[in-house]
Amino acid sequence: MALQSIRANGVFGKSRVAPKLSFLTQRSCRAARVTACAAAAKAPSLPYRVGHGFDLHRLAEGYKLIIGGIDIPHTKGCEAHSDGDVLLHTVTDAILGALCLPDIGQLFPDTDPKWKGARSDIFLKEAVRLMDERGYVLGNLDCTIIAQKPKLSPHKENIRNNLSALLNADPSVVNVKAKTHEKVDSIGEERSIGCHAVVMLIRKDLS
Repeated sequence: MALQSIRANGVFGKSRVAPKLSFLTQRSCRAARVTACAAAAKAPSLPYRVGHGFDLHRLAEGYKLIIGGIDIPHTKGCEAHSDGDVLLHTVTDAILGALCLPDIGQLFPDTDPKWKGARSDIFLKEAVRLMDERGYVLGNLDCTIIAQKPKLSPHKENIRNNLSALLNADPSVVNVKAKTHEKVDSIGEERSIGCHAVVMLIRKDLS
């Protein structure tokens, strides 16, 4: 079954949060993901691939705020099934998107108790493994974290260095920016935090 057909039939949800489908067994869901990945793996070996990732999490008291694998001191953290690292989730989705693979919510559904409280570097490392397996290396990555608070400027270099290490990439090809939302909408009202990322992958024989 092609990835397009799987999506059309509703096996995977449109968002990062996988729906609870009582009529599907865990085995059939797992088989669908394997089939989708296999279909993507047969795609032409393009010289360059570009992917975009986006994620948004609610902020709530009682949670740690983890961005790029770095603990950020704040009164609130991201409410999520895993550790809620909005940056690593976004970068993971960008890489998976560039490879035309299912997104993070499909590969690591929040309905699976195995991922409860999981560190997000697990997801990113799997995306990096898939990138390597399909014959690509990171060309460059540009990320924008959107948060009204806390101020992220003092943490950007640590975030960038840790993200580069997780990607096995030189920091010169990894960029991390931080913006406020001008006190507009849920992000500006400090109720959520968002992130965008764009990644370019280069075929190994061209790098």
